Amino acid sequence: MTPAQADHARADQEFQEIAGGLRLESPRPEDGAALWRIARDSRALDLNSSYSYLLWCRDYAGTSIVARDSTGEPVGFITGYTRPEAPRTLLIWQVAVDAAQRGKGLAAAMLDGLVGRTGREWGVNMVETTITPDNTASNRLFASFAQRHGAPVEREVLFDSGSFPEHGHQPEVLHRIGPVPAPDGP
Repeated sequence: MTPAQADHARADQEFQEIAGGLRLESPRPEDGAALWRIARDSRALDLNSSYSYLLWCRDYAGTSIVARDSTGEPVGFITGYTRPEAPRTLLIWQVAVDAAQRGKGLAAAMLDGLVGRTGREWGVNMVETTITPDNTASNRLFASFAQRHGAPVEREVLFDSGSFPEHGHQPEVLHRIGPVPAPDGP
């Protein structure tokens, strides 16, 4: 069994049911197209190529999470990876929730679930993400995550506007949260 297959098998055994009949688990390659559509429809995220979502679901399934509805269709996701130079740090790349599921706390449940799982399995105790100043929803999501977990937050500009090739891109502010207390349970 390959490491990716092992991640998927473990995730299938560990899926977590949450309110509204949704369940959280690791993404599978066949979820890539749905994740791409959710990201595109968010109109807030920088949209990556559809191919990158397929690869992400294959190569970073263990550090990502998907929320599925009762039919098994993805309705939200978080993509992340552990930093090679800091393997106990989970960098959250994208968070997206289908429009019909917004305002129900799904993003927070996914973030808590993912950080808890990577904490248990990989020893993750730090979370990083970058957020543009105008992304109110993401700023609130990560601030409330830090508050729920009693973790300090440091913020600094990681990439200023001039770092981007396109005109008008806002700076990406690095949010470094942690240490996050070790998760309880299995």
